[in-house]
Amino acid sequence: MRKKHFLKQISTLRNKIKTNIVAKAILVSFLLELFFLAILPGIIIGGMGLFQGKVAPFSSNPPNYVLPLPETISVYRHKTSTVEEIPFEDYIKGVVAGEMPSSFELEALKAQSVAARTYSFSKVIRSGDSGFPTAHPQAPICDDTHCQVYRDTEELQALKGQAWMEDGWKKISKAVDSTKGQLMYYKGELVEQPLFHSSSGGKTENSEDVFASSYPYLKSVSSPYEEGATHQDETKSFSTNDFVYLLNLKCSDRYLALPIEKISISAKSEGGRVEEIMINDTAYTGREVREALGLSSANFEVDHNKSDASVTFTTDGYGHGVGMSQYGANGMAKRGSDYKEILQHYYQGTAIY
Repeated sequence: MRKKHFLKQISTLRNKIKTNIVAKAILVSFLLELFFLAILPGIIIGGMGLFQGKVAPFSSNPPNYVLPLPETISVYRHKTSTVEEIPFEDYIKGVVAGEMPSSFELEALKAQSVAARTYSFSKVIRSGDSGFPTAHPQAPICDDTHCQVYRDTEELQALKGQAWMEDGWKKISKAVDSTKGQLMYYKGELVEQPLFHSSSGGKTENSEDVFASSYPYLKSVSSPYEEGATHQDETKSFSTNDFVYLLNLKCSDRYLALPIEKISISAKSEGGRVEEIMINDTAYTGREVREALGLSSANFEVDHNKSDASVTFTTDGYGHGVGMSQYGANGMAKRGSDYKEILQHYYQGTAIY
């Protein structure tokens, strides 16, 4: 009723507004009151969805408001098969320590901190809608590569020693503390999949070329500064017997028989990874071959030597190739890029708040 009253009075004032200064002032007053009584409560109520594990839709970038982080996060620990409640920012420090060398540049460590924080919080929010993953049904996130590698301070000291704790741990803590609470957004919404990998071999991948889903911020971009990256021009050879056995073990829906007459790469992705490879008359994806043979990357070339019955793969890069290249991030940091520039290069169109 109050809103109808406002609208009626606004209509009456409209005819007078051109000549009556007082009417103009009254109209502005009514519009302000309408905003605070009718529009603002809707915004606040919509925002309450955040505390029910749902991200309220944003209409702009940067976001209309920044999502509040929880004080703690529940983490499934595989070694003990228990769930630990860990202070959120302490957890991020343990993830950065588990996922990126402390010898990397500070700005690269900051970029990793924001990516890890965004990924973790996204998992928490999504678990409110769909429940916990079947791999760890007691918690939204776990401590190994299924989610993100996490190590607590006791584990890190045992693995790396006291000298590292006094140097590497302090550096990682500084990177996390200096980005405390910061998350990545795309068009106002929290980024769901800030994926990362060790090295790309020069170019990252579109998410849809590797995984089932397409994300607009996970697009193929150049990653030229990966000097010092592990797994460059790495070769791995198999006898044709072992090659066939491992492929049949992985891809039980197809049967590959000896002898191997022909191997050819029939399609590559925008990022240079193998999309399809034909072995005799059977098609496989590059990802299937990588996983079956334990290759470092699907960015590979293949050499079939019939004379000695062997198959040799030469790979470049390490990991799935989607999102941020950690060695690429370090290379950008060495050349003066800050963590936001690094993140906005690998996650196209994002903003950090």
